[in-house]
Amino acid sequence: MSSATIAPAASVAAATETPAKRPYLGAHALCDALIREGVDVIFGYPGGAVIPLYDVLPSYEPQLRHILVRHEQWAGHAAEGYARATGKVGVCLATSGPGATNFVTAIADAMLDSTPLVAITGQVGLPMIGKDAFQEVDIIGVTLPITKHSFQIERVEDVPRVVAEAFHLARSGRPGPVLIDLPKTTIIAPTTPSKGHTVEMPGYRPTMNGNGGQIKAAAKLIARAQKPVVMAGHGISISGAGAELRALAEKADLPVAFTLHGLGTLPDSHPNAIGFMGMHGHAHVNRAIDECDLLITVGARFDDRATGRVDMFAPNATVIHIDIDPAEIGKNIRVDVPVVGDAKRVLARLVEEVKPADRAEWRGRIESWRIAPPTPNFSADEPGISPFKVIAALRAATSGEAIFTSDVGQHQMWAAQWGSYEAPNRWISSGGAGTMGFGLPAAMGAQVGCPDTEVWAICGDGGVQMSSAELSTIATERIPVKLAIFNNGFLGMVRQWQQLFHGGNYAHTPIGAPDFVKLADAYGIPGLRAERPEEVWAVINQARAIDGPVVVEFRINPEENVYPMVAPGAANSQMIEADPAAAE
Repeated sequence: MSSATIAPAASVAAATETPAKRPYLGAHALCDALIREGVDVIFGYPGGAVIPLYDVLPSYEPQLRHILVRHEQWAGHAAEGYARATGKVGVCLATSGPGATNFVTAIADAMLDSTPLVAITGQVGLPMIGKDAFQEVDIIGVTLPITKHSFQIERVEDVPRVVAEAFHLARSGRPGPVLIDLPKTTIIAPTTPSKGHTVEMPGYRPTMNGNGGQIKAAAKLIARAQKPVVMAGHGISISGAGAELRALAEKADLPVAFTLHGLGTLPDSHPNAIGFMGMHGHAHVNRAIDECDLLITVGARFDDRATGRVDMFAPNATVIHIDIDPAEIGKNIRVDVPVVGDAKRVLARLVEEVKPADRAEWRGRIESWRIAPPTPNFSADEPGISPFKVIAALRAATSGEAIFTSDVGQHQMWAAQWGSYEAPNRWISSGGAGTMGFGLPAAMGAQVGCPDTEVWAICGDGGVQMSSAELSTIATERIPVKLAIFNNGFLGMVRQWQQLFHGGNYAHTPIGAPDFVKLADAYGIPGLRAERPEEVWAVINQARAIDGPVVVEFRINPEENVYPMVAPGAANSQMIEADPAAAE
């Protein structure tokens, strides 16, 4: 009898034997340490170096859930989405070599967007390190510039300590990604259970409270200002400082502008919320910052997409900068009053120091510049589906209660401009890295972290084709994400730049796509499509009525542009303007 015939019988026999008591290994120590840190889900993909870890993972379910993704990069972005939606540390797991290197983009994304992430990678056994063994890559060296810190655990008894320190680093101060590299010899080494580890890192003490004298100086500047503006950034969401921001805005009657990641830190419906700033920000907001005499920046890093040409940014303003990362203060913009500290603690003290004020006239002036947002009214005689109106319809349908994630491109900016974000952590996008393909796996992670919240992924037809294999994960795991695909047949933002700055040379930006409805059906997911304006509301309502994942394709106008737009090297005050309401 051939060995091919014998093998299955032997496997069945082995499976029916009563297993002996298994030794406690480094793999068990890792899982126990993760559970102590509050981890309830890992997004991962197995491979040779981590097979022994995957051997023990099932014994920790359902307390420690593992979600098998279809590519390691998307595991990283799913962990980011989970972290951004919940405020907890996201965790992703991959094997050595290509598994680890596939994490690089997600780690860089997390670093630039201050997302708490612990990336766990397998590694070849200690005797093989440095010998170019199969699937050996120096992932510590590769990721050194894009992590807060990296660990390689050579001694199994160090597992509890390293995990505790990694999570402390990832979530504290300015959050970010931490890498844990696990040689296979550490995973399989026997050890003893631990009750945990007390973190003692004397060289790492982020400043939390802010200097009292600087806070008083900031309050005095606010009292004297005639035309102040708050620039609200991601640090407010990270520190949970939404209530303190609101208290400051109301007491001192301050208009509040939002960076891309600052959206939702003050509800859009609040009278002091003026809108989105920057390269594709609302024109009235950029005008307000250009005219303001005091800019109070909280938890933002003055990146180029927010400031435009730095020597012409807020040219008339004295600048207060509140940030937990001292490296960001003075890096891009001259600062008059720096305050290093946690946004929640600093704003709480600033609220105590500032005097009540009435700046209704200044806020009224800003409002007089505002262009009315698009309305979600559709008719059959319109030339095509307006992407502005689709965002307006999704905004109206969800009442600002849903979580929206996005890919990167035109649809991202339309969602930032015309979405409605009534709470922090309701808008999740890739900012600093600008990672295409981010939206779908981030939505998957956000939905896993917030199972009772409606989650929509806003994606373009280009970006979604990078990560569409995660529809398989979503279907398998029954994750009820709603995927909205804005299909214009182009890599839209690149095409817009080609139109405006490269003579209309659309080189390699027209892009083909599958039939997204059939693609959804192939994964066992309902697929819907709106090809005409009068169909938009029907497919949105139908998608929301389905208890489970849905793919919705909107065939939008092919050459619709994002306006306002600040040209490369220009100031925000020199933005190219257009009226989105003209599409109505």
